[in-house]
Amino acid sequence: MKNGKRVFETAVHGIFLVLGLITVACVLLITVYLVISGIPAIREIGLVPFLFGEKWASTAAEPSYGILPFILTSIYGTAGAILLGVPIGFFAAVYLAKAASPRVKAVMQSAVSLLAGIPSVVYGLVGMLVLVPGIRKLFHVPDGSSLLAAMIVLAIMILPSIIKVSVTALEAVPSEYEDASLALGATPVETWFRVSVPAARSGIAAAVVLGVGRAIGEAMAVMMVSGNVPNMPSLFQSVRFLTTAVASEMSYASGLQRQVLFSIALVLFLFIMLMNATLNFFLKRNKEG
Repeated sequence: MKNGKRVFETAVHGIFLVLGLITVACVLLITVYLVISGIPAIREIGLVPFLFGEKWASTAAEPSYGILPFILTSIYGTAGAILLGVPIGFFAAVYLAKAASPRVKAVMQSAVSLLAGIPSVVYGLVGMLVLVPGIRKLFHVPDGSSLLAAMIVLAIMILPSIIKVSVTALEAVPSEYEDASLALGATPVETWFRVSVPAARSGIAAAVVLGVGRAIGEAMAVMMVSGNVPNMPSLFQSVRFLTTAVASEMSYASGLQRQVLFSIALVLFLFIMLMNATLNFFLKRNKEG
Protein backbone atom coordinates (compact mmCIF):
# COMPACT_ATOMS: atom_id res chain seq x y z
CA MET A 1 0.00 0.00 0.00
CA LYS A 2 2.77 2.40 0.94
CA ASN A 3 4.76 1.48 -2.18
CA GLY A 4 1.73 2.19 -4.40
CA LYS A 5 1.19 5.56 -2.75
CA ARG A 6 4.86 6.42 -3.15
CA VAL A 7 4.78 5.48 -6.85
CA PHE A 8 1.69 7.64 -7.36
CA GLU A 9 3.32 10.63 -5.63
CA THR A 10 6.47 10.17 -7.70
CA ALA A 11 4.41 10.05 -10.91
CA VAL A 12 2.50 13.21 -10.00
CA HIS A 13 5.76 14.95 -9.10
CA GLY A 14 7.21 13.93 -12.46
CA ILE A 15 4.14 15.23 -14.34
CA PHE A 16 4.34 18.58 -12.57
CA LEU A 17 8.06 18.78 -13.30
CA VAL A 18 7.52 18.07 -17.00
CA LEU A 19 4.76 20.68 -17.23
CA GLY A 20 6.98 23.24 -15.50
CA LEU A 21 9.86 22.49 -17.87
CA ILE A 22 7.51 22.85 -20.86
CA THR A 23 6.48 26.30 -19.61
CA VAL A 24 10.10 27.37 -19.18
CA ALA A 25 10.97 25.95 -22.61
CA CYS A 26 8.15 27.95 -24.24
CA VAL A 27 9.44 31.16 -22.67
CA LEU A 28 12.99 30.38 -23.80
CA LEU A 29 11.82 29.60 -27.35
CA ILE A 30 9.91 32.87 -27.56
CA THR A 31 12.93 34.75 -26.23
CA VAL A 32 15.34 33.12 -28.68
CA TYR A 33 12.99 33.67 -31.62
CA LEU A 34 12.50 37.35 -30.82
CA VAL A 35 16.24 37.88 -30.36
CA ILE A 36 17.09 36.15 -33.64
CA SER A 37 14.36 38.03 -35.52
CA GLY A 38 14.85 41.44 -33.91
CA ILE A 39 18.61 41.89 -33.63
CA PRO A 40 19.37 42.18 -37.41
CA ALA A 41 17.17 45.27 -37.82
CA ILE A 42 18.68 46.93 -34.74
CA ARG A 43 22.16 46.29 -36.13
CA GLU A 44 21.24 47.80 -39.49
CA ILE A 45 19.49 50.88 -38.09
CA GLY A 46 21.66 51.37 -35.01
CA LEU A 47 20.61 50.96 -31.39
CA VAL A 48 20.54 54.69 -30.53
CA PRO A 49 18.60 55.83 -33.64
CA PHE A 50 16.18 52.94 -33.14
CA LEU A 51 15.46 53.49 -29.43
CA PHE A 52 15.77 57.27 -29.26
CA GLY A 53 14.65 58.36 -32.72
CA GLU A 54 11.54 60.52 -32.61
CA LYS A 55 10.30 59.91 -36.15
CA TRP A 56 8.53 56.81 -37.43
CA ALA A 57 7.91 56.70 -41.18
CA SER A 58 8.16 53.06 -42.16
CA THR A 59 6.53 53.45 -45.60
CA ALA A 60 8.25 56.68 -46.71
CA ALA A 61 10.68 56.87 -49.61
CA GLU A 62 13.43 57.33 -47.04
CA PRO A 63 12.04 55.37 -44.07
CA SER A 64 12.70 56.30 -40.45
CA TYR A 65 12.41 53.77 -37.64
CA GLY A 66 12.59 55.73 -34.39
CA ILE A 67 10.42 54.14 -31.69
CA LEU A 68 10.89 56.62 -28.83
CA PRO A 69 7.28 57.86 -29.25
CA PHE A 70 6.01 54.29 -28.86
CA ILE A 71 8.14 53.65 -25.77
CA LEU A 72 7.13 56.85 -24.01
CA THR A 73 3.47 56.35 -24.94
CA SER A 74 3.50 52.83 -23.51
CA ILE A 75 5.13 54.06 -20.29
CA TYR A 76 2.78 57.03 -19.87
CA GLY A 77 -0.29 55.02 -20.83
CA THR A 78 0.50 52.20 -18.41
CA ALA A 79 1.34 54.63 -15.61
CA GLY A 80 -1.88 56.54 -16.18
CA ALA A 81 -3.94 53.36 -16.20
CA ILE A 82 -2.33 52.25 -12.95
CA LEU A 83 -2.91 55.65 -11.31
CA LEU A 84 -6.57 55.56 -12.33
CA GLY A 85 -7.31 51.87 -11.90
CA VAL A 86 -5.36 50.77 -8.81
CA PRO A 87 -7.05 53.10 -6.26
CA ILE A 88 -10.52 52.23 -7.58
CA GLY A 89 -9.76 48.51 -7.64
CA PHE A 90 -8.13 48.56 -4.21
CA PHE A 91 -10.95 50.37 -2.42
CA ALA A 92 -13.55 48.25 -4.23
CA ALA A 93 -11.72 45.11 -3.06
CA VAL A 94 -11.61 46.33 0.56
CA TYR A 95 -15.33 47.11 0.42
CA LEU A 96 -16.24 43.71 -1.06
CA ALA A 97 -14.02 41.75 1.30
CA LYS A 98 -14.85 43.58 4.53
CA ALA A 99 -17.89 45.86 4.36
CA ALA A 100 -20.33 44.64 1.71
CA SER A 101 -23.39 42.60 2.64
CA PRO A 102 -23.52 39.05 1.22
CA ARG A 103 -26.14 40.02 -1.38
CA VAL A 104 -24.26 43.11 -2.56
CA LYS A 105 -21.00 41.16 -2.59
CA ALA A 106 -22.49 38.40 -4.74
CA VAL A 107 -23.90 40.88 -7.25
CA MET A 108 -20.70 42.93 -7.47
CA GLN A 109 -18.46 39.88 -7.77
CA SER A 110 -20.64 38.62 -10.62
CA ALA A 111 -20.31 42.02 -12.29
CA VAL A 112 -16.53 41.95 -11.86
CA SER A 113 -16.34 38.45 -13.35
CA LEU A 114 -18.47 39.62 -16.28
CA LEU A 115 -16.17 42.59 -16.73
CA ALA A 116 -13.20 40.22 -16.91
CA GLY A 117 -14.87 38.13 -19.61
CA ILE A 118 -15.66 40.97 -22.01
CA PRO A 119 -13.41 40.81 -25.12
CA SER A 120 -10.99 43.68 -25.56
CA VAL A 121 -12.52 44.60 -28.92
CA VAL A 122 -15.80 45.33 -27.12
CA TYR A 123 -13.99 47.69 -24.76
CA GLY A 124 -12.50 49.40 -27.78
CA LEU A 125 -15.86 49.64 -29.54
CA VAL A 126 -17.59 51.16 -26.51
CA GLY A 127 -14.65 53.53 -26.11
CA MET A 128 -14.97 54.67 -29.73
CA LEU A 129 -18.72 55.23 -29.47
CA VAL A 130 -18.92 56.75 -25.97
CA LEU A 131 -15.56 57.75 -24.53
CA VAL A 132 -13.93 59.34 -27.58
CA PRO A 133 -16.89 61.66 -28.39
CA GLY A 134 -17.22 62.45 -24.68
CA ILE A 135 -13.59 63.58 -24.43
CA ARG A 136 -13.97 65.64 -27.60
CA LYS A 137 -17.00 67.48 -26.24
CA LEU A 138 -15.82 67.80 -22.65
CA PHE A 139 -12.33 69.16 -23.37
CA HIS A 140 -13.14 70.86 -26.70
CA VAL A 141 -10.39 69.09 -28.64
CA PRO A 142 -10.47 68.29 -32.38
CA ASP A 143 -10.34 64.52 -31.84
CA GLY A 144 -11.13 62.49 -28.72
CA SER A 145 -8.93 59.59 -29.84
CA SER A 146 -6.01 60.27 -27.54
CA LEU A 147 -3.68 59.06 -24.82
CA LEU A 148 -6.29 60.00 -22.21
CA ALA A 149 -8.89 57.74 -23.83
CA ALA A 150 -6.40 54.86 -23.88
CA MET A 151 -5.57 55.41 -20.19
CA ILE A 152 -9.24 55.31 -19.19
CA VAL A 153 -9.96 52.17 -21.22
CA LEU A 154 -6.88 50.40 -19.81
CA ALA A 155 -7.82 51.46 -16.28
CA ILE A 156 -11.24 49.84 -16.71
CA MET A 157 -9.73 46.70 -18.22
CA ILE A 158 -7.33 46.09 -15.32
CA LEU A 159 -10.02 46.48 -12.65
CA PRO A 160 -11.17 42.82 -12.67
CA SER A 161 -7.65 41.47 -12.11
CA ILE A 162 -6.94 43.90 -9.28
CA ILE A 163 -10.31 43.44 -7.54
CA LYS A 164 -10.53 39.64 -7.72
CA VAL A 165 -6.97 38.93 -6.57
CA SER A 166 -7.09 41.60 -3.86
CA VAL A 167 -10.40 40.27 -2.49
CA THR A 168 -8.92 36.77 -2.32
CA ALA A 169 -5.86 38.09 -0.48
CA LEU A 170 -7.93 40.10 2.01
CA GLU A 171 -10.27 37.20 2.74
CA ALA A 172 -7.27 34.97 3.44
CA VAL A 173 -6.15 37.15 6.37
CA PRO A 174 -6.79 35.20 9.63
CA SER A 175 -9.77 36.56 11.55
CA GLU A 176 -7.68 36.50 14.73
CA TYR A 177 -5.72 39.50 13.47
CA GLU A 178 -8.85 41.61 13.14
CA ASP A 179 -10.34 40.34 16.40
CA ALA A 180 -7.20 41.35 18.28
CA SER A 181 -7.25 44.82 16.70
CA LEU A 182 -10.92 45.34 17.55
CA ALA A 183 -10.32 44.12 21.10
CA LEU A 184 -7.64 46.81 21.51
CA GLY A 185 -10.20 49.49 20.67
CA ALA A 186 -9.57 50.07 16.97
CA THR A 187 -12.53 50.84 14.74
CA PRO A 188 -13.45 48.47 11.88
CA VAL A 189 -12.10 50.92 9.27
CA GLU A 190 -8.81 51.28 11.17
CA THR A 191 -8.59 47.51 11.43
CA TRP A 192 -9.13 47.04 7.70
CA PHE A 193 -6.46 49.50 6.64
CA ARG A 194 -3.91 49.02 9.45
CA VAL A 195 -4.18 45.27 9.97
CA SER A 196 -5.91 43.46 7.12
CA VAL A 197 -4.37 45.41 4.22
CA PRO A 198 -0.75 45.15 5.49
CA ALA A 199 -1.28 41.43 6.12
CA ALA A 200 -2.54 40.97 2.55
CA ARG A 201 0.14 43.22 1.07
CA SER A 202 1.81 40.54 -1.04
CA GLY A 203 -1.49 39.44 -2.61
CA ILE A 204 -2.51 43.01 -3.36
CA ALA A 205 0.89 43.68 -4.91
CA ALA A 206 0.47 40.56 -7.06
CA ALA A 207 -2.86 41.98 -8.23
CA VAL A 208 -1.11 45.19 -9.27
CA VAL A 209 1.50 43.17 -11.17
CA LEU A 210 -1.26 41.38 -13.06
CA GLY A 211 -2.87 44.72 -13.84
CA VAL A 212 0.41 46.12 -15.15
CA GLY A 213 0.86 43.09 -17.40
CA ARG A 214 -2.65 43.49 -18.79
CA ALA A 215 -2.16 47.20 -19.41
CA ILE A 216 1.19 46.82 -21.17
CA GLY A 217 0.14 43.92 -23.38
CA GLU A 218 -3.23 45.24 -24.59
CA ALA A 219 -3.39 46.10 -28.29
CA MET A 220 -6.84 45.97 -29.89
CA ALA A 221 -8.79 48.20 -27.49
CA VAL A 222 -5.91 50.69 -27.33
CA MET A 223 -5.66 50.83 -31.12
CA MET A 224 -9.35 51.68 -31.41
CA VAL A 225 -9.35 54.62 -28.97
CA SER A 226 -5.84 56.08 -29.15
CA GLY A 227 -5.86 57.22 -32.79
CA ASN A 228 -2.86 55.00 -33.66
CA VAL A 229 -0.71 57.88 -34.92
CA PRO A 230 3.07 57.84 -34.22
CA ASN A 231 3.21 61.15 -32.34
CA MET A 232 5.20 62.00 -29.26
CA PRO A 233 2.89 61.39 -26.29
CA SER A 234 0.48 64.13 -25.30
CA LEU A 235 -2.66 63.73 -23.22
CA PHE A 236 -5.10 64.97 -25.87
CA GLN A 237 -3.20 63.88 -28.97
CA SER A 238 -3.47 60.70 -31.01
CA VAL A 239 -0.68 58.28 -30.13
CA ARG A 240 0.59 54.78 -30.87
CA PHE A 241 1.72 52.17 -28.34
CA LEU A 242 4.40 49.50 -28.79
CA THR A 243 1.74 46.82 -29.08
CA THR A 244 -0.33 48.70 -31.62
CA ALA A 245 2.77 49.53 -33.67
CA VAL A 246 3.31 45.82 -34.23
CA ALA A 247 -0.36 44.93 -34.72
CA SER A 248 -1.16 47.73 -37.16
CA GLU A 249 1.68 47.09 -39.66
CA MET A 250 2.51 43.39 -39.44
CA SER A 251 -0.14 42.36 -41.98
CA TYR A 252 1.53 44.20 -44.87
CA ALA A 253 5.14 44.63 -43.70
CA SER A 254 8.04 43.08 -45.56
CA GLY A 255 11.81 43.26 -45.63
CA LEU A 256 13.43 45.65 -43.16
CA GLN A 257 10.05 46.98 -41.99
CA ARG A 258 8.99 43.48 -40.92
CA GLN A 259 12.30 42.96 -39.12
CA VAL A 260 11.84 46.28 -37.30
CA LEU A 261 8.43 45.12 -36.05
CA PHE A 262 10.09 42.06 -34.56
CA SER A 263 12.61 44.40 -32.95
CA ILE A 264 9.72 46.38 -31.42
CA ALA A 265 8.29 43.11 -30.11
CA LEU A 266 11.68 42.32 -28.58
CA VAL A 267 11.80 45.74 -26.87
CA LEU A 268 8.28 45.19 -25.54
CA PHE A 269 9.19 41.73 -24.28
CA LEU A 270 12.30 43.00 -22.50
CA PHE A 271 10.34 45.95 -21.10
CA ILE A 272 7.73 43.62 -19.56
CA MET A 273 10.41 41.31 -18.16
CA LEU A 274 12.29 44.24 -16.63
CA MET A 275 9.14 45.64 -15.04
CA ASN A 276 8.12 42.26 -13.60
CA ALA A 277 11.63 41.66 -12.26
CA THR A 278 11.66 45.11 -10.63
CA LEU A 279 8.26 44.60 -9.01
CA ASN A 280 9.22 41.13 -7.78
CA PHE A 281 12.45 42.52 -6.32
CA PHE A 282 10.60 45.13 -4.29
CA LEU A 283 7.96 42.59 -3.23
CA LYS A 284 10.59 40.16 -1.93
CA ARG A 285 12.48 42.93 -0.17
CA ASN A 286 9.32 44.19 1.54
CA LYS A 287 8.39 40.65 2.51
CA GLU A 288 11.82 40.01 4.02
CA GLY A 289 11.68 43.36 5.82
